[in-house]
Amino acid sequence: MERAGESELDLVEIAPDSDPPVCRIMDFGKYLYELKRKEKQNIKKQHIIIVKEIRLRPATDPHDCETKLNHAREFFKKGHHVQFTLMFRGREMLHLEHGKEVMDKIITKLEDVAKVDRPGVFSGKRMTMLMVPKIAAKG
Repeated sequence: MERAGESELDLVEIAPDSDPPVCRIMDFGKYLYELKRKEKQNIKKQHIIIVKEIRLRPATDPHDCETKLNHAREFFKKGHHVQFTLMFRGREMLHLEHGKEVMDKIITKLEDVAKVDRPGVFSGKRMTMLMVPKIAAKG
């Protein structure tokens, strides 16, 4: 404590559980500042993935599908992932192959800008497929 007082620094206990406890002479304010700075740098380096969802039905009009696919293209240009959800109701559950055809059409129309990350999977009355932009798929 005398040495810390002489050098006008703080005596910081590093490992209180060890025997004997480990202490260090340092500028504690500067140490806290550097910790916060490192934390901010790590947050800046993080890459956040945004998943956008586009919902369709098996009976969705082709023009409406084109509009939704154009929205998906915009999302892919921004680097977002897009999840396509095909919702079935009532008797539409009898013709699941039609839903598969719709998903295949989506894949072929968007294959120039995106690739399938998770193929179409049925869960309950929904079929979901995840596509990622080709730029992000390479890296």
